[in-house]
Amino acid sequence: GQNVFGLDIIETPEGDKWPQLIVQQILDREQKDTYVMKIKVEDGGSPPRSSTAILQVTVTDVNDNRPVFKENDIEVSVPENAPVGTSVSQLHATDADLGSNAQIHFYFSNQISSLAKRLFAIDNTTGLITIREPLDREESPVHKLTVLASDGSSTPSRATVTVNVTDINDNIPSIDTRYIINPVNGTVLLSEKAPLNTKIALITVMDKDADLNGKVTCFTDHDVPFRLKPVFDNQFLLETATFLDYEATREYAIKIVASDSGKPPLNQSAMLLIKIKDENDNAPVFTQPIIGLSIPENNAPGTQLTKISATDADSGRNAEISYILGSDAPPIFNLDRRTGVLTAVRKLDREKQDRYSFTVLAKDNGMPPLQTNATVTVSVLDQNDNSPAFTHNEYNFYVPENLPMYGTVGLITVTDADSGENAAVTLSILNGRDNFIIDPLTGVIRPNITFDREQQGSYTFQVKAVDGGRLQRSSTAKVTINVVDVNDNRPVFVIPSSNYSYELVPTSASPGSVVTKVFAVDNDTGMNAELRYSIIGGNSRGLFTIDQLTGNITLKEKVITSDHGLHRLVIKVNDLGQPESLYTIALVHLFVNETVTNSSYVQELVRRNMETPVGQNIGDGEITPQTNDYVKIIIAIIAGTMTVILVIFVTALVRCRQTPRHKVVQKNKQSGEWVSPNQENRQIKKKKKKKKRSPKSLLLNFVTIEESKPDDPGHEHINGTLDIPVELEEQTMGKYNWATTPTTFKPDSPDLAKHYKSASPQPTFQIKPETPVPPKKHHVIQELPLDNTFVVGCDSLSKCSSSSSDPYSVSECSCQGGFKTPGPIHTRQVME
Repeated sequence: GQNVFGLDIIETPEGDKWPQLIVQQILDREQKDTYVMKIKVEDGGSPPRSSTAILQVTVTDVNDNRPVFKENDIEVSVPENAPVGTSVSQLHATDADLGSNAQIHFYFSNQISSLAKRLFAIDNTTGLITIREPLDREESPVHKLTVLASDGSSTPSRATVTVNVTDINDNIPSIDTRYIINPVNGTVLLSEKAPLNTKIALITVMDKDADLNGKVTCFTDHDVPFRLKPVFDNQFLLETATFLDYEATREYAIKIVASDSGKPPLNQSAMLLIKIKDENDNAPVFTQPIIGLSIPENNAPGTQLTKISATDADSGRNAEISYILGSDAPPIFNLDRRTGVLTAVRKLDREKQDRYSFTVLAKDNGMPPLQTNATVTVSVLDQNDNSPAFTHNEYNFYVPENLPMYGTVGLITVTDADSGENAAVTLSILNGRDNFIIDPLTGVIRPNITFDREQQGSYTFQVKAVDGGRLQRSSTAKVTINVVDVNDNRPVFVIPSSNYSYELVPTSASPGSVVTKVFAVDNDTGMNAELRYSIIGGNSRGLFTIDQLTGNITLKEKVITSDHGLHRLVIKVNDLGQPESLYTIALVHLFVNETVTNSSYVQELVRRNMETPVGQNIGDGEITPQTNDYVKIIIAIIAGTMTVILVIFVTALVRCRQTPRHKVVQKNKQSGEWVSPNQENRQIKKKKKKKKRSPKSLLLNFVTIEESKPDDPGHEHINGTLDIPVELEEQTMGKYNWATTPTTFKPDSPDLAKHYKSASPQPTFQIKPETPVPPKKHHVIQELPLDNTFVVGCDSLSKCSSSSSDPYSVSECSCQGGFKTPGPIHTRQVME
């Protein structure tokens, strides 16, 4: 307290000193109410002596402090449905004074509104504010209360309490309807043709509540073709949402509901009546869009077919219907305009027209009128009033004679103008059933026999057609089957009559002269019987040529010494048949010499010649007497350098040896050798003599066929070799059928199974003798009797076919042959 208090010394007149306590600063009891100090007194002696004392100062209270509110501004929220007496706010105030100076009194200021004074109360002592009367947010949502606190002094303290009355969803929305289309007796009349978005009324909704409690939505209570479109806050336009249809709904009672978003929400509703006016917007509708009728033909005129009906969803005149035939309706039909009865005014004929299709119209009486159409189909049922009809009164078929049994001859086509069972035609053969059969349904004719044009060229019979109607109808037609020739007969040589015959060709014959002639016949007709001749072997020097048409064999060049001897020509005659040509081979022997001095010698040459392969020229290893003289002359010329005496001696010696040399030649003739003009094959013959032949392995040797001259049109361009060993490979037996060996052959008949091969390469094939073949098949090789022996064959070992006009008429022919050999035979592929 030294700073607060001070001492002041006062001296009395008597000289006494009196200390005084002086207040140097303002005292504040609320800050410090008691001071304790120590006072010292000291004399002036020496040493000075002192004494101390304790001084306590107590500060008493003075009412110098106002009450102080803990919060000067208070804001509270009270729901508007809070009951009376509910505490709103508790005020707190303090006073730093003591005693009565600290007693606080609370009260409202006179500046608050009378409504606030009416609604709220405050406790003077405690400062608690309560609700005196029920609150209403819609009346006043905020109340400002000014509260004063006083301790008796002249200046009270002030606090402000703001009371916010919170909303309670206690108000129902309101609906206000303002019509855009004026109602009649409270009902709006609206045409069913009203366009979309047609405005009907403006709906305004309101709610006194706040926030979500005051947010209102407006809607209709069920699905109607109208909608409420928001335009402003709480305002909606009632308008059409879809097209209206009087026929679907003629009147609408629309319930408009306004609902706020409170919890729970409060709703309000209003009714609005709308009637739809009918318009002619519906066309008549047929009970059947497609009317199908089935009427038997040959009906009586005026027969009622059906009754056509239609409906119209409109009302009044808009629903009155008239029936009209379309422009495509034929005049044979009539339609009653009022009743819709459809009749046929004339007799129907299914064969002329079996189906009618046309339109009928249904038209209402609205303005403008509407119409619709339906399709009427009339099927005319068949009656059996037509007989079966053949496409031709007479049928002519041409079939190849090699058509197999039950092959297809042709097709009979029958039509019947009726239908169904009335048109189900069955065919049969009236006569000729033993020879032919016919499919009763398809009309395919097949032979029950095999044809042979050479025996019978045509067949005629009647075919009957019967329909399946209840009262059957029938008709007949004539069928003629003509047998067409097939190249199934090979040429047959007439001249020469035998392969053992020969002709003498004088050495004096001039080139171009006819030395002999061959002639053959063919039992076929047409191109199948036209023959061509050619030399295919034995004419190595081209000494002879043959006319391919007449068969005349002429001398081509002048005969020289080396040409003397026996010539064996292999002559081939082939027809021009299709699809493949057939041929026969004959041997022509020509003996070139001045005369035939020893016919038995020539016959022996011919006989031995028959044992020589066709492809090998005869006479290999033989030298004729004329050739021997020529050699001797050459030797004499070489010896010309010798002296004349030596020449004469050598010549005499040669002449002496001529007779024994001739004997040697005769001996060779008896041992199986013969003269041949071809000197080139001597070495081949000598080599073959060295080969050993097994009695069980007969080699049919080779057939070598060479082109005589490339520029000669009478010769075929052929060069092929065929080797036929004895063994037979059974695994390929089924590829070709071969005829058996003719029984007319003599046991010692020569085997002429010499094959002719065309220039084109052929695959390996196997043949087996004694294999039976069907009749009228072609043979590759056939042995002939001794008086007329030929080699016969096809130009190629391939299948051929002959087809008629019908696709089923197809036959096959195969080249076959038989061999008279001691064992089985097989062939090897020909190499060019």
